[in-house]
Amino acid sequence: MRAGAQPGSLDRATKDFLSARPQLFGVAYRILGSAVEAEDVVQETWVRWQNTDRAQVREPAAFLTTVATRLAINVAQSARARRESYVGPWLPEPVDTAQDPQLGAERAEALEMAVLLLLQKLNPVERTAYVLREAFDYPYRRVAEILETTEANARQLVSRGRRHLAAERKEPVTPEAHRRLLEVFLSAARTGDLLVLEGVLAADVVSYSDGNGIRGASRIPVVGRPHVSRYLVAFAPRFWPRAETRWVEANGRSAVLVSSGEQPVALLTADISADGIDRLMWVMNPAKLAPYVASLSD
Repeated sequence: MRAGAQPGSLDRATKDFLSARPQLFGVAYRILGSAVEAEDVVQETWVRWQNTDRAQVREPAAFLTTVATRLAINVAQSARARRESYVGPWLPEPVDTAQDPQLGAERAEALEMAVLLLLQKLNPVERTAYVLREAFDYPYRRVAEILETTEANARQLVSRGRRHLAAERKEPVTPEAHRRLLEVFLSAARTGDLLVLEGVLAADVVSYSDGNGIRGASRIPVVGRPHVSRYLVAFAPRFWPRAETRWVEANGRSAVLVSSGEQPVALLTADISADGIDRLMWVMNPAKLAPYVASLSD
């Protein structure tokens, strides 16, 4: 008899799924950098779980994670082509981590916006191996099983991810220092204070504006302290006079939600090291802002 036909089996299946759900979303989100796509993966996992002969499944959480992970890899592979037609820089979709700082993981690894952005440069399998090992503390044997590869190859995939991040990103400052420097930056950006901006920006700073073609979002990254600081000064009179700001949390770090007439127009996040602000990330795409803002009021 199929497990789905047994009395009470759907209740058991629902409990097992709900118990695993935070982890399923956490894995998919880190692989995809999109909360909407991650939610789609979770829902498809639920559909497949209902149609599975669950009597043959000894460890529901492990089975569900495997299904969700492989689905996420498939979505990531198809997303590459879609993002080639994206207008301007692409940034991960922000998530509110105030209630779940780890976002379903053992550790809050691969969660900050800058890390998710850098992980997108890896292929989906490399990215997945890194996420499973570093965020969810999966043993290499289990990573290999999920990815249908050898344990030795799983180790190589994780090592590749570590090397990539180490080469591309400096050691971040503490959350307290991050908030302090972002406060100084925000004040200077609003007033167009060139000297202060130059003092808080790293020499090789990059500013990304993700608007997918909307007005006011730069279609190319702005690179280097002189260019970014002057861009911000020129930007200030048009952007800040009617703007209201709210401190929020996004992807485990302090961030600034910018609104105009009660309408959210941007979420500002930053990657900050001892050298100053290394990356400014402005999420301006309404399709990415709306779910994040909605989650703040839940």
